[in-house]
Amino acid sequence: MANAVSGMAVHDECKLRFLELKKKRTHRFIVFKIEEKQKQVVVEKVGEPTKSYEDFTANLPADECRYAVYDFDFVTSENCQKSRIFFIAWSPDISRVRSKMIYASSKERFKRELDGIQVELQATDPTEVGLDVIQSRAN
Repeated sequence: MANAVSGMAVHDECKLRFLELKKKRTHRFIVFKIEEKQKQVVVEKVGEPTKSYEDFTANLPADECRYAVYDFDFVTSENCQKSRIFFIAWSPDISRVRSKMIYASSKERFKRELDGIQVELQATDPTEVGLDVIQSRAN
């Protein structure tokens, strides 16, 4: 089903990989991109459970927009192991205006396809997706 606002469809693999991350924990992160010619959101990169947060951020291009999901494990102040699923809308300041507009207009529809997102971040530069930001938003 195409998004009425931007006309973007969501490839079935996006939902499948997200369910694997959420239920089976077979992925640490997923990076999604919009294929403008095909008018759909597709999976660009999947990170294994052993990958670090630095591996994840290295997969966010400096000059192109992306959507990403990251499964963040942490320990609470009560010493409980927890996990939060982050949705990150990556839209660098230096990316193309058209690209930023397409990603912004498709974001809500795409997020609705990924049932189970717990925290959302909008980021325009690497400092906004730093590990400190993720840790502070996890609690």
